[in-house]
Amino acid sequence: MLRYILALLLFTLPAQAQETVADLTVQPGWQVRVTEHDFDTLVDRTRAAIGANGMAVVTQAGPTGAAARRGVEIPGNLVIGAFNNDFAVRLLRRSTHAMIHAPIRLYVTENADGTATLSYIAPSTLLAPYPDTDDIASELDTVFDAIAEAAAAR
Repeated sequence: MLRYILALLLFTLPAQAQETVADLTVQPGWQVRVTEHDFDTLVDRTRAAIGANGMAVVTQAGPTGAAARRGVEIPGNLVIGAFNNDFAVRLLRRSTHAMIHAPIRLYVTENADGTATLSYIAPSTLLAPYPDTDDIASELDTVFDAIAEAAAAR
C-alpha cells in the first residue's frame, strides 16, 4: 500500500511543478499580465513602475542567480515586494495582523518562449479577512493595477 501511495505521489509531482499562466488566472485574486518583454526588461520595468506609482521596492528574492552560481539553469524568477510607509501606517491603525501582507509581492517569471509574466494577488483579496481595511485595499488595488499596466505596456 505504501509503495502505491509513493508511486502515485511521484507521478503527480511533475504535473504540480508545471503550473501555467492559465492555472494562476483561475486562482481567486490573482492578477496576471503576460507580456512581450523578456525577463530582465520586465524586472526593470516593474521596478520603475513601482517608483512611478508612489511605492518603494522593499524586498526582492529569487532563486535564479543563486542557482546559476551553482551551475543550475532555471527560468528567471523574482519576487519584488512593494509598499510605502503611508499605507503601512494607515493599515497598522486598522489591523496589526493585516501587515503580514505588506509588502505586496509582484512575481516576475520567465516563460518558455523567452517572454515574461507579471503576477500578483490583488490587495483586496489579501486584505479581505481584516475588518475595516476595504478602503485601503481598494486604493492599493488601483496602485498595483497601475504598476502592472505600466510594467507590461509595450
